[in-house]
Amino acid sequence: MRLTRARITNYRSIEDSGWVEFGDVTCLVGKNESGKTAFLQALAHLNPISGPSDFEELMDYPSRHYAAYRGRLDKSPAKVVEAEFELDDEEMAAVESEFGKGFLKNRQLSVSRGYGPIAMYATSQAIPVAIRHMTKSLEVPASARARLNEASSFVEVKETLAGVPATESVTAFLGTMAEWRDENVVLHLIDSYLKGWVPKFFYFDDYSIMKGRVSMPYLRERKDAGQLDEADQAFLSLLTMVGAVPEDFENANNFEGLTRELEAAANSVTDQVCTYWTQNRQLEVGFVVSDPDAGALPPLDHGPILHVRVRNNKHRVTVPFDERSRGFVWFFSFFAYFSDLERENPGLILLLDEPGLNLHATAQRDFLRLIDERLAPRHQVIYSTHSPFMVEAGRLDRVRTVQDVGDEGTKVSDDVLGTDGDTRFPLLAALGYDLAQNLFVAPNCLLVEGPSDMLYLQLLTQALRAKSRQGLDDAWVLVPVGGADKLVTFVSLLGSNQVNAAVLMHVSNRERQQSKNLQSDGRLSANAVVRLTEITGTSAADIEDIFTPSFYLELVNGAFSDRLSKKITLRVIGKGNPRIAVLVGNYFKALTAGGEAFSRYPPAAYFLAEQVTLLPKLDDATLDRAEMLFERINGLVQRG
Repeated sequence: MRLTRARITNYRSIEDSGWVEFGDVTCLVGKNESGKTAFLQALAHLNPISGPSDFEELMDYPSRHYAAYRGRLDKSPAKVVEAEFELDDEEMAAVESEFGKGFLKNRQLSVSRGYGPIAMYATSQAIPVAIRHMTKSLEVPASARARLNEASSFVEVKETLAGVPATESVTAFLGTMAEWRDENVVLHLIDSYLKGWVPKFFYFDDYSIMKGRVSMPYLRERKDAGQLDEADQAFLSLLTMVGAVPEDFENANNFEGLTRELEAAANSVTDQVCTYWTQNRQLEVGFVVSDPDAGALPPLDHGPILHVRVRNNKHRVTVPFDERSRGFVWFFSFFAYFSDLERENPGLILLLDEPGLNLHATAQRDFLRLIDERLAPRHQVIYSTHSPFMVEAGRLDRVRTVQDVGDEGTKVSDDVLGTDGDTRFPLLAALGYDLAQNLFVAPNCLLVEGPSDMLYLQLLTQALRAKSRQGLDDAWVLVPVGGADKLVTFVSLLGSNQVNAAVLMHVSNRERQQSKNLQSDGRLSANAVVRLTEITGTSAADIEDIFTPSFYLELVNGAFSDRLSKKITLRVIGKGNPRIAVLVGNYFKALTAGGEAFSRYPPAAYFLAEQVTLLPKLDDATLDRAEMLFERINGLVQRG
């Protein structure tokens, strides 16, 4: 079962987050105090790994509205979390085996929790399907069979069976129904299947980091009293890995054997950590058991005390665990805690609050690799950050922005550009960092005018490859220059780094002259300027002219549907220019009396968002032009 989307309401800074879509990996980006932590904590309450956890009205309900809410909280407790999940093939097969094929009308399960102890489950089901399937083997008279086939509820089933001979099959089925909660088939579905399939949520933050010294009697007392915090749980996870419990250390005869077992478990965790912790692979984790220090303060005044120490083999020195770099401590604590939980809970949903906050930029990139290679293949991951190094520039589809919007409270959105500057900063910084890396590392750079060109080239490549045709060579790194006036600067920069550069030109007189200048002084080779007119055969062309005009207008109408009173057609935009984007731009100016300029980016973004529907609509003529373009560009790649 996978989480597809969720919505948080009535929780701390969140009055209504709006629906938030989730994939394998989802990144919540926002500045401090925007509500990222509140969103993750509320979501974790739905089905926490640690067991049931109720919301507290006084502490959790938005304080400015609490006085009005207090009068109705007993009769009408507010909803906090609404989440939608999708059942997988195996789960659907299990349901259909007992209830019949078609009993569930779709794969969607909705689960919600609020200020109360009960979680609510909702599916869309066809009760008559279950009745016919579950009663088909009963030995009943023909008249009863007809009534069963017409029944729409199990109340009718029970009434019908009460009036037939008590055969073995009828008696057994009535006994089965009696075991269902309230003799309700939907409650039986929830209790026997859905409730157990909802993934557990594992929330991890800085407070979950292991301590470097632990009083074993104190840890046992907290465990027995059910008062363990996340740091305690992380430490206990190490003990669990070797089958130990805190009281085992109260027998001095066990110290040596337990210490060796713990070190073996810690070495296993360290090996996993060092697969992704590239900052220093010379670290080992060890353990020492001692009596309390003289004058130690509670709880470390009661022994034995278990010390966790980190040895640096390069410098041949050991230091207390919590005096080691915060980054390594975070990595080790997460792996120790997570590795123990994962064995018993496959398919966890990981909620990581500001992971790697204390990591160097390179180590944060290591953590992204950990997410992609180790976590995401087995678990959904939702993490929050305000660091640009925790945002993958090539995967902005994973990003959801989190903003505290005045009187509306925290809002979460997939519109990565429709936010304030502080919220956008990590995204823009990530893009800048990625671009800088590519400029100095990539041997082949294709300069394009802007982000819309990048999207169109990537989507056309995807469409062609789906038909086993030639798309844009993966050797190219796309570099948007932001207009013809910046072309000279970028070509000069790339040329100084011995990079093979090519330019995809939107042909105008100014661009034509600039490309000639770059070629004449040797900064671009003779063939390195690819003019779109070579493909379209017209006097002028943009990337949009690769598409058939009707398809491009479909993108425009979809992107601007909220601003257009009626759809734009070929007839209304007229003729007079071979560049369709120019015709559409002129139409916009006339439509708004010059008040709103046409932007080429929204149609490209709409194409990206609706690609599942739109890619199959690309006709052969468009694909032929696109393939011709890519053949021309790919011929400029330099290998080796």
